[in-house]
Formats: sequence, structure tokens, C-alpha cells
Amino acid sequence: MSVTPQRREGSAAPSREDPVVAAMSEVVGGSFGRRAALPRRWWGPLRVALAVAVVMLALGFLADQPCRAGGWADRADRSMWTSLCYSDVAFLYRERGFADALLAYRESLLEYPVLTGAVMQVTAPVAAALTDWYGGAVGVTAGLAPDVAESVTFFDLTAVLMAVCALGVVAVTARTERRRPWDAVLVAASPVLLLSANVNWDLLAVLLTSLALLAWSRQRPVLAGVLIGLGAAAKLYPALLLGVLVLVALRAPERRAALRDAGVAIAGAVVAWCAVNLPVAWWAPTGWREFFAFNADRAADFGSTWYALDLLSPDLLPERVDDLVVVAAAALLVLIAALALTAPVPPRVAQLAFLAVAAFLLVNKVWSPQYSLWLLPLAVLARPRVRDLAIWQVAEVVYFVCVWRYLGTLFDPSAPLISNDQYALAIVLRIAGLLWLVVMVVRDIRHPEDDPVRRFVSPSPSVTASGPARHRRGRAVRA
Repeated sequence: MSVTPQRREGSAAPSREDPVVAAMSEVVGGSFGRRAALPRRWWGPLRVALAVAVVMLALGFLADQPCRAGGWADRADRSMWTSLCYSDVAFLYRERGFADALLAYRESLLEYPVLTGAVMQVTAPVAAALTDWYGGAVGVTAGLAPDVAESVTFFDLTAVLMAVCALGVVAVTARTERRRPWDAVLVAASPVLLLSANVNWDLLAVLLTSLALLAWSRQRPVLAGVLIGLGAAAKLYPALLLGVLVLVALRAPERRAALRDAGVAIAGAVVAWCAVNLPVAWWAPTGWREFFAFNADRAADFGSTWYALDLLSPDLLPERVDDLVVVAAAALLVLIAALALTAPVPPRVAQLAFLAVAAFLLVNKVWSPQYSLWLLPLAVLARPRVRDLAIWQVAEVVYFVCVWRYLGTLFDPSAPLISNDQYALAIVLRIAGLLWLVVMVVRDIRHPEDDPVRRFVSPSPSVTASGPARHRRGRAVRA
């Protein structure tokens, strides 16, 4: 079965390509005409997307103000959970030794990969210095203890860094599919971005992963590999892209050249990861191993499929679910590989990357609220349809509300905010929302004529995802 995409000039018009946007556009005069042409204006798709992202990030920062005013001083503070403004950032500043000027990994244990730890370590003394500079007006007046006042400044600096990363993700998404720059608005306007941007440092890895996909689509396998390696040094999940590159290389017309490019990317990733990790592993071996030991030793944790099963049926699962995780992960990866190798046409990198990360989250021992940021740009590139993204994100919003109320209940069982069964059902709803999007992406792979990206553009490196171009004997060959 072959697919012949329609060749069209210019950028995709959302009101013409997306049924939901087309219906909404009737309020303002209908969808963009097929023969219409937009004049060249300063407010192009990229700037509009960035402006929307700035608004969403600002709203997210404002939503954190109830907790910020109190400095996230106590996890038992009920108002933090009912206001839905919890963040790891301020707590970890005090609990991992940064408030005491300790060096992460060497003088205090830190359960985060090295690149994320480096960002935390560099930000901490800046926060302390800034608080000393203006802390008299901010910290003391607000009645905050010095270390709590510093943790608020640490949060503010982290929020700025994560906002920069978020804007980078939006910009990169607009550039990855050249004829679909408006898809970046789907990232910028996401409620997942609004709610989760400042919970943790995940947007750093999301940006590096997005840049890696852009580099691969622009025939830069070395750079793509280096970015994947740096991403894996910030969060583990970007390493999944290496398997995705091998799968798409196996479906490439020029398989040997494509596998060579994938091998180059893998080598670049290994070198970049080692360049970041080995110095810390030599300098502080015990601290460096903490990330791996922490994740190996933890039981089924909040948000995971296993945690929901344990709440709904306490005697169903063993105390340790590691073997189940390995078996389930292996089974899902085999299914993804089979799908990639048997699809009518080579799947796009974004489609397989989305499925790989989704599979990882579905079987992982923990599924924190902010992990949905990992999926956001991949979901938009894989299935840029408002309806399907909305179904998934509505489930995410419901879970976001429920998880904080559940944690509030754990810290104060005398006045429960939500029951165990209700929280378990929120996890099930979250899983169902993600599975809806997974099914739609799988359908697009099995029936490429339904893929909204393929229907608009002719095949290109970023669309067919078969790898970088190579020039041989004066002729360009798609690897």
C-alpha cells in the first residue's frame, strides 16, 4: 500500500486541516480559503505561538502564588494541596543541601541525573546571593525564614529557566515540520504546560529531545546524537530515541547509509552522556550512583499503572514489581518494533518516539504529573489534531487535580480530600486518555492516508523520518 501526499505550497492552515479548528473558525468568518494567501506580517506562526506560550507560562506562575507566598514551608500545609501549587523545586533546595551550600553528589545525595543536578547546583548560589541582596524587603517582610526565602528565589530562577526551555520547545516544534509551523500553538496553548512547567526540571530534557528531533530532520546525525546524550544526562527517557532511529533506519530505502547515520547518532549520544557523567562518577561515585540506586530500589509509586492496581486490588501484585516492569516494557517495545517494520510506509520519527515514551510511562514504576511534558511536543508532532490532544489533556488535568488532593490526604488523613479508589480511578482515566492518543497514532501508521502530516506535505526527512540525506556520486539519496 502506498501513499501519495498532496503537494501544496506554503504552510498548513489549521482551519483547513483540522476539523475542530475549522468548526471554531466559523465564528470569525470560516476557514482559510484554498486560494487565499497571507501577507507577510511580523505576527507569523512562530511569534504567535511564542506569545501564547508566554501567556500560559505567566498564568502558570501566577497559579503558584498561593504556595510561593508561604515559601512551600511545610508539606503538611493543607492549602498547598488544595491550591494545586505544589513544586519540588523549593523543597529540594532545603532538603538536598543547597541551602547549606553543599555540593551535590559529593557532599549530599541527589536522586537526579547529572545534567539536571548541575543546573540545580549552579542556580542555588545565585538564589542565595539574590536573596541576600533584596531579601530584607522580600523574605523578612513576608515573615519567611532565611532558608525558606532563599528557596522562593531558587524557585523563581528555576521558573525563568524552565520558561526559556518551554519557549525553546515551542520554537523548535514550529521548525521541525517546515510546512506546519502552526502546530507549535498546540504546544504553547497546552494546559499540561500551564500546570506542570514549574513542578520540576523536566523541560530541560524536553528541550534537548526536541532539538535532537530537529537536528535529525535537518540531516545532522552527529548533533542529534549529542543532543540525545545530553537529554539522557538530564532525564533518562531521551535514550529511547536511539532505538527509534534504528527502527526507521531499517525501513529506509538506503538501509546501509541509514544504519550508518543511526550508528553515528548512537556514538554521539554515548560520547555526550559519558562526557557529562564520567567526571562526576569519578569525583563522587556514591553520589553519582544515587540516581540509579534510588530508581532500582523504589516500589510502585504515585501515578503508575502498578500503583493504581495495588490500590484497587491490594493482594494482586507482589511487593516488588521490577520483573513485571521489565516484561511489560519488553513486550511493548517488541510491539512497537513490529509495527514499525510492518507498516505500509516507513513511520515518522515523531510517531515512533511518541509511542516509545508513552510505553515507558505506562509501565514505569512512577508517573509524576510533570512527566506528561515529555509527551507534549512528541504528541503534537505525531498527531496534530485538536480533538485527540484535548481528550488526552483533559484526562491529564483531572489527574493533576486528583494527585495533589491525594497527597494532601496522605499528609493529613484526618480530613481526607479524596479516597484511594477515587485516586486510582484518576490514574485509570489518565491511562485511558493516553491510550486514546496511542491508538490514533497507531492507526495513522497502519493507514498512512489518515495521517494529518502526510496528507498535507510530500515526503521529506522530517516527515518520512527515514533519516538524514547523503550525497553519493552527485545524487542525493534519502538514507
